[in-house]
Amino acid sequence: MKRDRNARMSVNGEGTNLTRRSLLQRAGWVAAAAAFPGGAKLIAEDVSPVMTQLSAYMSEARNRALPDKVLQEAKHHILDTIAAMVSGAELPPGRHAIEFARAYGGEKIATVVASNVLCGPIEAAVANGVLAHSDETDDDYSGGGAHPGSAIVPASLALGEQFGVSGMHFVRAVTLGYDIGMRAFKALGAKMVLRDTHNLVGTFGAASAGGCVASLNPQQMRWVLDYAGQQAGAGIGAWRRDTEHIEKGFVFAGMSARNGVMAAMLVQSGWTGVADILSGPENFMQSYSPQADPAGWTDKLGERYEVTQTTIKRWTTGGPIQSPLDAMQIILKRHPFEPDQVKQVVVRAATSAAFTVNNREMPDICLQHMIAVMMIDKTASFKAAHDRPRMQDPAILRERAKVQLIGDEELERLIPKRVAIVEVTLTDGTKLTERVESVRGTPENPMTRDEVVAKCRDLMAPVLDAANTTSLIEKVLSLENMKSIRELRPLLQRT
Repeated sequence: MKRDRNARMSVNGEGTNLTRRSLLQRAGWVAAAAAFPGGAKLIAEDVSPVMTQLSAYMSEARNRALPDKVLQEAKHHILDTIAAMVSGAELPPGRHAIEFARAYGGEKIATVVASNVLCGPIEAAVANGVLAHSDETDDDYSGGGAHPGSAIVPASLALGEQFGVSGMHFVRAVTLGYDIGMRAFKALGAKMVLRDTHNLVGTFGAASAGGCVASLNPQQMRWVLDYAGQQAGAGIGAWRRDTEHIEKGFVFAGMSARNGVMAAMLVQSGWTGVADILSGPENFMQSYSPQADPAGWTDKLGERYEVTQTTIKRWTTGGPIQSPLDAMQIILKRHPFEPDQVKQVVVRAATSAAFTVNNREMPDICLQHMIAVMMIDKTASFKAAHDRPRMQDPAILRERAKVQLIGDEELERLIPKRVAIVEVTLTDGTKLTERVESVRGTPENPMTRDEVVAKCRDLMAPVLDAANTTSLIEKVLSLENMKSIRELRPLLQRT
């Protein structure tokens, strides 16, 4: 009788049944583990202390009370992101996103904001992510090179509708997403291999939030992080060449929201994976930042809430333009002037910031154009920031020609803090100078609730009408009292 090559054998006389193949596989893993520091220990200890703490925290987040300040900040960021989705529906990226969902959407489970489309949660996450980052309206984490809300909120909303979670569960999931997404970036550190960190933050943030919405246990949360890690390295810097903002909307938000929903849904449906991607052979840290300490993933977890460290933009423009616009507004209030009184405007910004917004084709990320708009309009509205034809208006071009942008190495050294200096020289020789250290909306200089509501009302009312906008704002600001997140659907839709 032919002997089965994989016949079960007893090991060390203990009656442990292993096949020949499994023994060879185990030997291979032991050899592989030995090539890494601490590898032999990891064979016996499948899950590291960091991962044990992290996954337990993530699994318990849905039931963990939030400090009142954190709860309020989280609701502000949710409202701000929803407003970005609604206003994005009027822009080319948003229109394309809605049509994508309409054409390819699956079962009618989740809402595509500012439309009458219902589709599967994955398609809704993609579409709402792109809607949220159709332009530069959504929140910004300057320290992490990301727009976290535009990935985390759409992912949480899509899965929240699928599982019918309460408003408080939804808020806690979103808050967890900010915490894990930002810690993923911080843990890897400045020497990470990843050049574009937006997908890293968004994917881990959306996956963590999604796992929380799906009420996954600690083991499942570890697998969710595994599937997030497999997707988090995607994205290349070529998006900078897209002048329509469509690809950027996908790379920064739609892709990350999809990744997170996919990771959570796969695990919730029964998929398994690697128990600890932060340690062991070929782990995530070694792949992207070999010198980094995994302990950064749990640094002050439960004490420092990253949603409170994220900026709500005062102006609906690219992040590097925020400080110069603040400075110009302050100057105008202190010493009002008309455009024809201006001889020259010099804006100093960090070199990396200046590169990003220097004479760009899109109005909302072109510093010279937005400074010209501010001089003429005395403000910088959403409409003005997205009026492409106005970029060719002779009056705008005349003022734009007076604006000089200078990349400043001293200000570069202050990054991630975006400091800007604006100097206005009038025709009579008067010089007006303002330095902005902390732009309005940053954690150091936060917007009030009234300011957040005013911004969101301005973005949403033209699309949803004033009455529905008021109702939606009230609902979001009282999410902790909502029995099911599905109650938002009638207010988010547009027929």
